[in-house]
Formats: sequence, structure tokens, C-alpha cells
Amino acid sequence: MAVMLGLMSLTVNRLVKRKLRLSIILLVGFMAGDLVLALYGGHLSHDTAVELTAFEKLALAAAMINALVFVLVNPLRVDRVPERFPTILQDAVVIGLVLLTATFLSSQLVTTSAVSAVVLGFALQDTLGNAFAGLAIQSEKPFSVGQWVRVGDFEGRVAEVTWRATKLRTKTGNFAVLPNNVVSKESIINYSEPAAPTRLQIEVGASYLSAPNDVKAAMIEAIRNSRHVLPAPAPDVLLVNFDSSAITYRARFWIDDFEQDDRARDAVRTAIYYSFQRHGIEIPWPIQVQYEKPWVDPDPSIRIDAEDRLLASVDLFSVIDAELRHEIAESSPMEVYGNGETIVRQGEAGESMFVVLSGGVSVVIEPSREEVARIQPGGYFGEMSLLTGEPRSATVVAAGDVTVVEIGADLFRRIAAVHPGAIEKIGTAAMVRRAGLEQAKSAATEVVTLEARTLIARMKKFLGLA
Repeated sequence: MAVMLGLMSLTVNRLVKRKLRLSIILLVGFMAGDLVLALYGGHLSHDTAVELTAFEKLALAAAMINALVFVLVNPLRVDRVPERFPTILQDAVVIGLVLLTATFLSSQLVTTSAVSAVVLGFALQDTLGNAFAGLAIQSEKPFSVGQWVRVGDFEGRVAEVTWRATKLRTKTGNFAVLPNNVVSKESIINYSEPAAPTRLQIEVGASYLSAPNDVKAAMIEAIRNSRHVLPAPAPDVLLVNFDSSAITYRARFWIDDFEQDDRARDAVRTAIYYSFQRHGIEIPWPIQVQYEKPWVDPDPSIRIDAEDRLLASVDLFSVIDAELRHEIAESSPMEVYGNGETIVRQGEAGESMFVVLSGGVSVVIEPSREEVARIQPGGYFGEMSLLTGEPRSATVVAAGDVTVVEIGADLFRRIAAVHPGAIEKIGTAAMVRRAGLEQAKSAATEVVTLEARTLIARMKKFLGLA
């Protein structure tokens, strides 16, 4: 203990001081155990006295091994850790020698240590995995503290390698703490070995009107005048591609500190810009070809005339005069529905009817989704809601792309006032269609019949025509 205290006063190595302090604590434990045996040895059982003696000897051995390893391996007058023997490797040597010594001190101690090792092994799988991975990293030396590395997606300067993790200081000044078992599985790029200089590259485009040799000379001049760029190895410039807007050149140069890579690229790009300006070399603008097409405002009369012709082909509107049909086309624009879209839904309120101009629609009963009718161009649906104000009696779905015209109650009143036969025609069709729907809903075999005159009278009363 006196020797260890003397070494602590002589050394300036903080690691050695810390480890010698641990050895002194172990020696205190040894002396405490020896004192217990001297004072109370006669009162202890034989097994207890043997076990205490074994632990006492192990504390003495651990103190001596710990002091010898760290005093012999580390410099006493310099506060640093040898590169070939990092702290984690020295700790592993001490632990290995202590375990080896324990096998010669007590068989009971060895058995207890083995059982404890199994229990701890299962409980500390991740921690032990990190420890052994850290030991492997220190043994293989893929990087050292102070070197710039990339580990997987992380990049930074190695700040510390401990039993559990490797710490990287990134360019943003933050610490990336990577578990050692993760580091051991990832690919590692060391930018500081085998030599500190690292090659960077940038690409720049120049005009096709500038000779490649002139462009290369101007870029070499700019690179050599840039900060962070090493004169040796010498920079070079390659012509890499004939692109659509420019000839692309690649400048390659070396720096001695990878942490400054962004600043080095910035300095080289800036210098190339001014060098091109001095030598009359153009960095082309991106070239795009623009095709212009004169915009013609759509003529609404074309759409109205087309809808008028389609309405004229429908029986219901073929009997009315052209002026009223044209008004319907003007006030009721065509609407297009895609395949499967719902046009009207069963049970919803509605005061309009639809005329199918092209395509087809499917009439289904909810909730079974059973199809009860298919309406083709020239047909119409929704007339019951229009004429009586009742909710929609069925759901109508577009069967393919379909074009329809929606006619509201106000417009239909004008049609009925001018052509009373239209309401008679629609009323009869509505009676027949409703009978089919009611039959489908009730799954009855009998056809539900309604008196046509009564239904038509109800329709006229609702529309205010009676």
C-alpha cells in the first residue's frame, strides 16, 4: 500500500491514479478480512473461515494484478493511454488474470463464480455483447480516437470508445452514441487511414463553345488557389459526360481534415466560378424547350347545341317545341359519372329527374344491392321524387361512363304546363316502375297494381297543375 501511495504521488497519468486507488481499496478489504479472521476466527465455522480466507486472498491478488498491469503498460509521466493498449483492453487483461487466479485459490469460489457467470450472462446479454464487441473493436483497431469515420448512417470524429458504446462527434457538434454491437455489424469507412488526406470531388458544367483543355486549365488554377486543398497529391480534372445543356467536368482534390469537406467544396466551387468569369467560360443555364398553344375559350353554344340534339332523340322531349328544349339544354348542363359511381341513393330526398343521354345506369334495391332494372340512353329515372316529392325509391349506379341531364321541379312544371301529355307519359311509366320496385322489395310474386288516374291526379296536385 505504501508503494502504491508513492506511485500515485509520482505519476501524472490520471488513468493510473484511478486504478491505483482501486487497488488500495482492495488492499483495505484484504486487511479487513485478515482482521476479522484474527479477532473472530475461533467463533467462525470451518467452511466460513475457508471461504473468507479465499475471498481475502482474491482481494490481495486483484489489487496486485490491477496495480501491476496499469503501472507497467501506461506511461507514468505522461497523461495519455498507449494506442496499442487502450483502457478497455487493459481492463480485459486484468479481469482475465483475476479469474485465472481465482481458479487456484478455491474450488468453491470457482463454482460460485461459474454459476454467477451463467446467471449474469443471461441477464446482461446486450451489455456483454457490447463489451465483447468493444473489445474486438479495440483489438482490430478499425479506427482510433480522433479519427473521422462513417459507421452506417452516422459520420463524425471518434471521441471515445468505452465498454458499452462508441461516441462520435458529428459536424453539427452533437454526440452520436453507437452501441458497440451495432458498430461491429455495420460497414465502417475510416477517412483518416491509411493516410489522413481524403479525396473529394465536385462536378460543374461548361459551355460546348469552350475547349475542354481550356476549361480544365481554368479549373486546376481555381483548385490550387482554394483553401483547404492540399498541393500534393495534385488535383486533377476529368471530362465525364456530354450532357444536354453542358459538358460536365469532375474536379478531384485532396484535403487533410475530412471534417472540413463542406467548406472545401464550397471554396472550390466559388473559385471555379470566378476563374470561369476571368477566362470567359460560360456555365450554361438549364435549357428547356417551350411549346406554346393558343388558348381558345370554349364556346358554350356548342355544348348547348349538342345537348339539344341528344334531348331531341329522347321520346319524352321529342314532342316539345325546339325553343323549350333549347332552354332545357341551356339551364340543365350535362353531367358525367364514372363506372360504379352512385347518382342517386335510396331513401334520400330529391326534387329532380335524370335523363340518360349516353351510357347506361343500373337500378338496385338496398340493402341487398339486387339489380331490378337497367336504363339505356333515352331512358330516365328519379321521376317519382320529382312528381310527388317522395324520397328516392331506389339507388341508381352508373354502369360504365354515363352522361345524364338533371331536370329540376321548376323546369319540369313549365314543361308540363306547355305539354300536359308529358306528365301523363311520365306518370304511367312511373306507375309501372314503382310496381316493379315494390315487387322486388317485398319479394312477392304478385304484381302490385295501382290505378293510373289516381296517381296522375296526385302528381298534378303536387305540381300545382290541377
